[in-house]
Amino acid sequence: SNTALLLLLICSAVSVDPAVGFYGGSMTFTPGNRYPDGTVEMHFYYRESGRGPCDPQYSWRCETEDCGHLTSAEPQLTYQDRLDQSSWCQTERHMITNVTSNDLFILGGRSCCWANNVNDIRELTLHTLVDARQRSDTRTSNRSPISAAIPNMRVPQNCFETLQLLAYDPDGDEVRCKCPSCNQHPNIYVDEGLCALKRKGLLAVGLHAFQLILEDYSVSNITLTNGKGISTLRNALNWTAGSDATPLSQVPLQFAVEILPPVESCVPGVTSPMFLTPTPLHGDVQHAAVGKIHVIILRSQSSGSRIYDFQVSAPWNVSKSLKNESDGVTVATLTWTPQVKDLHRHVPVCFSAETLHSQSKMRCIVVIVAKSEVLSGEAEVLCEDDHISIAVQKTSMKGIDQNWLQLRDPTCSLTSNETHILGTMSLNTCSTTIEESGDFLVFKNEINSFENPNEVITRHSQVKISFSCQYPRVSSVSNHYKNLKSDYIFTESSFGTFGYSFDIFTDQNFSRQVDSSLHAVEVNLMDVLYMGIEAHSALPDVRLFVESCRATPDDNPYSVLFYDIIKNGCVLDDTVNVYSGDVREFKFGIKAFKFTGDYNEVYISCSVILCAEASSNSRCAQGCLEETARRRKRDVTQETATHYIIQGPFRVLRQNQHSAAASENGGSLHISVSTGVFAGLFIICLMTLVGLLVYYAKKASAQDRMYLLSSF
Repeated sequence: SNTALLLLLICSAVSVDPAVGFYGGSMTFTPGNRYPDGTVEMHFYYRESGRGPCDPQYSWRCETEDCGHLTSAEPQLTYQDRLDQSSWCQTERHMITNVTSNDLFILGGRSCCWANNVNDIRELTLHTLVDARQRSDTRTSNRSPISAAIPNMRVPQNCFETLQLLAYDPDGDEVRCKCPSCNQHPNIYVDEGLCALKRKGLLAVGLHAFQLILEDYSVSNITLTNGKGISTLRNALNWTAGSDATPLSQVPLQFAVEILPPVESCVPGVTSPMFLTPTPLHGDVQHAAVGKIHVIILRSQSSGSRIYDFQVSAPWNVSKSLKNESDGVTVATLTWTPQVKDLHRHVPVCFSAETLHSQSKMRCIVVIVAKSEVLSGEAEVLCEDDHISIAVQKTSMKGIDQNWLQLRDPTCSLTSNETHILGTMSLNTCSTTIEESGDFLVFKNEINSFENPNEVITRHSQVKISFSCQYPRVSSVSNHYKNLKSDYIFTESSFGTFGYSFDIFTDQNFSRQVDSSLHAVEVNLMDVLYMGIEAHSALPDVRLFVESCRATPDDNPYSVLFYDIIKNGCVLDDTVNVYSGDVREFKFGIKAFKFTGDYNEVYISCSVILCAEASSNSRCAQGCLEETARRRKRDVTQETATHYIIQGPFRVLRQNQHSAAASENGGSLHISVSTGVFAGLFIICLMTLVGLLVYYAKKASAQDRMYLLSSF
């Protein structure tokens, strides 16, 4: 009947989950065999994320005449949500084509449909641009940028700041992430060079679909030669010079981000999982060998709620095991044995830690598959405050020629002695990179073997020795010193490790410090306190800037009771005298004071910044700013963040302690005769005055009583 048909349609509509559908896809490609007739084999790896049935929705096809015959293997399930078998999943499909013309071609297609999203994007459109011509620098066809994403990204509305994506190029090209459709995301800014999405405003709650294109550009002049021997010059990328901005390839990276309702707090490790060591850092490159088990350890902590799984985007034959530790820590062990068909692949692996209501930030790494394991010698790494040293034992790498080894930056040289290969670098030189790892910053570099670019063959084994040093973001080292010597150490990407000392001096010469064995410095009101702040850094051209100093009655710089001494770089207290000195020092004197009321101690906390001395746009160069609105956005490459240091307490002596002077022999008090006479006369006068007051008070009281009685 019509009624039954209507009920059937209603039930069918209700049973369809609007969240079911396409949630993203990514493509990478790499050349394979080059046959005698000039035919080039191209391998494509396509990952697709979805929700509901895990059947891929997108079908690839040739959109030009020169892509050969595209063959496709069956898609392999690489991830499925542990809680719901019909929920999140990801598949990977391997496709191959043989190209005879060795020229450009495009793979693409159209399909439907994206999961319902706030941008109302429905149609699936993915394109891949391939240039099969031979590069003069690598002597093979171009390889695409490497990227991927986990199936389900979710973040509370007020916690979304930056989404860092993977953008690695096997040929060493520069990768740019374009987002032609991001005009549909007015509150998102795409940093094309860093390949990151950055928030400009709050994103609407719901699912957001992002359709990015990754392009690679050569960093040096190369030629591209097709099968007919025709060569084309491709100049190095130079955006400022208006050079050829034609990419070598284009690959899609599409994904969805679910913006959740806002939460009270966005503290990693508490309200959301936080990765701990030895979890690989975002952008790490690891090496695996065909037929050898490769292990990746993921470790994360969440004290707010239990971690039940790790989302992983990886090859189909990766296995995963979970283990719970104490304090909300969960460890995932990923194991993968590359097959012969994986040889020479650059495989993206992305992951995140999951709780029922939150998710860690996504990290992605690249695993390079070789025929045999890469040599990695035995080394000792020394982590200093401002530099890293490595010593590699020569006996652990027999037959290795030191002359074919280099740091990540080849201009930084290695040395050697009879037993070791040695290298030393500052934290911000020699292409040392920095990554965040929970409460730590990790500085990384590596020793690699290199080859002669003009030679087709090599007789040197491949060497890769990665090393790193881990530093806490903020570490107080006051336990190494006396109480009054306030020393702090900080670590930042552009300035390495640096520190500040905040000391008290006996006079304006600033040559002798106050006895640091005292718990507090006792001062009289109006005494001059001499204090000095000094920056400690291995960098040669830096300067110190004291942006503010405030006094509080306790060691809380945010106390509701405070007194500004310096604010926005401007001295506010009239008694402050600033003394000239080195650009790394700030010396000043101030007359002692106390807070009104029952407060006898004063603490002084200052906010300080370290800047590159030559920078004319840094906060240091601006000096005193009376109008805070004139301040500009901080340039992290020219100055550090603002750090707070504190000194005290200063204890103000009570005034009655100074009514008499102690003698030098025995400490007895001496009062002069005249002083005693005047004191006696003062007491007699005082007693007489009191007696008169009492007499007149009684007399007035009696008269008042008589007046009141007469009134009735």
